[in-house]
Amino acid sequence: MARFDRLTTLMERFSLVVRPAALAEANLLVVAAADGTPQEIVLCSRTNGFVIDADQVLFCAQVDWGGMSNPLIAALPDVVVFDLGGDADSRGLVSLMQTEFQAQRCGAGSVVSRLGEVMIVRMLRAQIEAGSTAPGLLAGLSDPRLSRAIVAIHDAPGRGWRNEELAQIAGLSLSRFAETFLAVVGEPPAAYLRRWRLILARQDVVRGDRVDAVARRYGYRSPEGFARAFKRHFGDNPVALRLKPGN
Repeated sequence: MARFDRLTTLMERFSLVVRPAALAEANLLVVAAADGTPQEIVLCSRTNGFVIDADQVLFCAQVDWGGMSNPLIAALPDVVVFDLGGDADSRGLVSLMQTEFQAQRCGAGSVVSRLGEVMIVRMLRAQIEAGSTAPGLLAGLSDPRLSRAIVAIHDAPGRGWRNEELAQIAGLSLSRFAETFLAVVGEPPAAYLRRWRLILARQDVVRGDRVDAVARRYGYRSPEGFARAFKRHFGDNPVALRLKPGN
């Protein structure tokens, strides 16, 4: 059976950036243990709501998720705590980030950003492995059966997916697949596919791609049908959005 990568497409479609920041502006902190070694990473996924002694903070950063439409933001808890105690590799990454930031050698910003991306991926892996009791993408990716169908949607959004095909990928009967997907992800497979397509389509429109090309790319039968779906979801006409200054 082919290997299903639950994170790569999500990470590639959104331009994740991690950069050093002052404590007041940070949404990611590396917190020290009593002996001064890195103990945990704390991430506020939607707000900068830290209440913590500044003396405990080894490193502060601002994580930009590539826009609020990134479904990973909605999937994460408001606060994510990643324990570094038993993870020597992650502690090494944090120490290297801290060294690069303090030394301020040429290219340090790029190094910190790249290492920060690796750190976020490791945190997301841990979240997926831990699972979630709340319906949503994180819970779906944590499910060994549903995750295969979700990855298929992520990797081929323009395909005319039918529930029968997705159920087969998940290794479930059609009725069991539809029931489980709704309960775990919080919406039917067709609704998730539609929303994912529109998220990607908006990225492409803002980038300047032609509306008719975007419509075809994501499985819409006509630019007009795509425009209606786009406006219902985002409140903007895709042509108008494409022509906005700065896009």
